[in-house]
Amino acid sequence: MKIMLQASKIIGAGLATVGVLGAGVGIGVVFGALILGVARNPSLKNQLFSYSILGFAFSEATALDSE
Repeated sequence: MKIMLQASKIIGAGLATVGVLGAGVGIGVVFGALILGVARNPSLKNQLFSYSILGFAFSEATALDSE
């Protein structure tokens, strides 16, 4: 019975991380776009960085809200 309890805890922890998967993808897309934007136009670095931090916050808030 103790093995079943341990196994169910591990399975539950794995299922809980699925909600964070979308946030990880979103954050990767945001910062990937930042790198591409700065590579295309370095003079907009500060403005693009501000936008990317906002996008990061929205992505992270979505992950925190889903849990």
